[in-house]
Parts: sequence; structure tokens; C-alpha cells
Amino acid sequence: MPTYARADIVFERGEGPYLYATDGRRFLDFAAGVAVNVLGHANPYLVEALTAQAHKLWHTSNLFRVAGQESLAKRLTDATFADTVFFTNSGAEAWECGAKLIRKYHYEKGDKARTRIITFEQAFHGRTLAAVSAAQQEKLIKGFGPLLDGFDLVPFGDLEAVRNAVTDQTAGICVEPIQGEGGIRAGSVEFLRGLREICDEHGLLLFLDEIQCGMGRTGKLFAHEWAGITPDVMAVAKGIGGGFPLGACLATEKAASGMTAGTHGSTYGGNPLATAVGNAVLDKVLEPGFLDHVQRIGGLLQDRLAGLVAENPSVFKGVRGKGLMLGLVCGPAVGDVVAKLRANGLLSVPAGENVVRLLPPLNIGEAEVEEAVSILAKTAKELV
Repeated sequence: MPTYARADIVFERGEGPYLYATDGRRFLDFAAGVAVNVLGHANPYLVEALTAQAHKLWHTSNLFRVAGQESLAKRLTDATFADTVFFTNSGAEAWECGAKLIRKYHYEKGDKARTRIITFEQAFHGRTLAAVSAAQQEKLIKGFGPLLDGFDLVPFGDLEAVRNAVTDQTAGICVEPIQGEGGIRAGSVEFLRGLREICDEHGLLLFLDEIQCGMGRTGKLFAHEWAGITPDVMAVAKGIGGGFPLGACLATEKAASGMTAGTHGSTYGGNPLATAVGNAVLDKVLEPGFLDHVQRIGGLLQDRLAGLVAENPSVFKGVRGKGLMLGLVCGPAVGDVVAKLRANGLLSVPAGENVVRLLPPLNIGEAEVEEAVSILAKTAKELV
């Protein structure tokens, strides 16, 4: 179906932070499959893990225990707030699991009227009917009505609006610590801590969508760690599989108390291939020094981008984000900027508020930062 406005490029192979097209062109990949390829392309360690598993077992379904799923779940719970994990194939599925979990929690407690979730303007949680109903962006919902009821939208970053939206039907609050599709808009430490306090005050579940900002992208394993808070439930995907389809819904035992046998399921979720790669990704992301590297390289890139903004104020209006989840606010139309960058050999991702997203592999070095900044500078001069 013609649902994608695809660039006229076919890639035949990738190596680290680079992609090679069938016509011989090489591209520095600062899109990373939209924050997915956290260890770059054809990473030897991931290739070995996937190949070894492929020679043994591909799929059995969740009617049986899955060894790799159990080990990955334990490692995720050991490294996070969570006590329990449900594995999915995608971020949208992980988010749906979280939304269902919130309703089921209150239902089992006897608070059957508590079904509504507070969400935020410019959010993006996926393309399912429930996820677009939660975000309510015009570009996502046009032609797909009637929407699902149960979501109350408020401005991002506005704690007073959140407080005013809480009723005796409110079950939880769902937020991206850093909005990706919304334009790399980071929730402040005060905002995230305030959401945790509101949830505690009213008996609500705090549901974080870390599908894009999680798995080391900001320099912490998960972005909420910068605020020193813990959620009750969290959706994770993209980077967790390093390019292999994998998602996860993490939760505390208390929050997930209603998710008993038969209440939820997935045919492919957490299959042996996906969890073998997920375990390999976690091996690398949890290595001593890996997240420190993301913080250092992310800081370097952000500093260089700030200089670029100062030198090209008509093209780039500002830089925002954290770690290696950065956005350049553009003067010209973002589609034109992304296309010109691509023509000059740098892949990036457009986002809301006329922002170019830069989401490189997390293991890039200083050389790749300088190459990207050089291409950005060349592009800025051409756009002027």
C-alpha cells in the first residue's frame, strides 16, 4: 500500500554507522532505523547471537517456556524498577499492553469506573486505533474515526493542566519523558517528578513510553532515570532488539496484578530469535562504560550542533534533546532539510515542530560526529 513517502534509495548492506546503496553511494546513518539500530548495522556480536539461535530454534509460541525470554526478562527486571515483563513484537503492542494493564489493575481493585488515561499533546504512541486515540494528532486520526474513548489530552509539561484533568474516572497518566515524533521535546525533571507525585496522591499508575528514548539513547538505560523517579509501567521497543523486531511492557508486580493467565497474549512476542538478539544488545548496552560513552559523545555532538546553530541562524534555530537523541529546529521546511542532508550523504529523521532528528547508533565515535557536523554545515550553506 502506498502509505509511505519513501526516498528513492535501495540499501543493499550496512556496516557500523554506514549504509551502502545499490547505486554505490555511502551514507552516514544518523537515523538508525528511527532510533532502532543502537549498535549500528551488521554488528558482528548481534549477527553471531542471531545466527547461533537460528541454527537451534526459531519459534515455539508462548504455550511453552522460552529460555531466552526468561533470561532477558530477569536481566531487564534486575536493571530497572520492574518486577515482570510481557514481550511483544513492536512498540505499539508494548504500549497497548500497558494501557490494558492500567485498566485491569483498577478493575481488579474494584474501581471499575477508573478507565481513563491522561495523555499529552504532540505525543506519539504508535499507529493502532487505541494509540492514535491517545495521541489525537490530526495527521494520525483523520479518516479513522470514531476514536476510542478513554483518553484526556493536556499540554505537555503543564502540571496544573494535569491536576485539573484528574477525576474519579482517571486510572493513569501516560507520557514520553522525551517526545520523539513530537519534535525532541524533553519533559523537565520537575515535570516528571510532579507526575509521579500526582499519581501517588490520587492512586494512579504512571505509564512511561520509552519506546524511542529508552535503551541507552539518552546516556541512561532509561530516560526517566535522569529525574530520579520510577514508573509503574513502561513501554519499550526500538533499540531493545538492535534492529530485530522486539518490544516489551515492563511493570511492577502490583501494577500487573490483574494480568493473569489468559488476559493477554502474543503469538510471536518474545520468540527465541528476538530474545537472543535482545540479550546480545543488553550485553553491550550494560557493559561498563557504554552509557558513559553515550553521554560523552552526545555532549560533544550537542556542543558542535550549538555552534552550527550560531553560525547558521537562518537555517538552524536551536538544538534540543539529550544524549544521542537530538533535534535541530529548522528555519526552512524540515522535509527540504532532510532531503538535502540525504543528498549530501547524511540520513536523518523529520519530526514535529519543523525538527530534524539525529538518532545515530549509540557506539559512534568522534570521527562520525565530525563527519556529520561537516555535512550539516555544508547543507546549511546550500540552503542559505
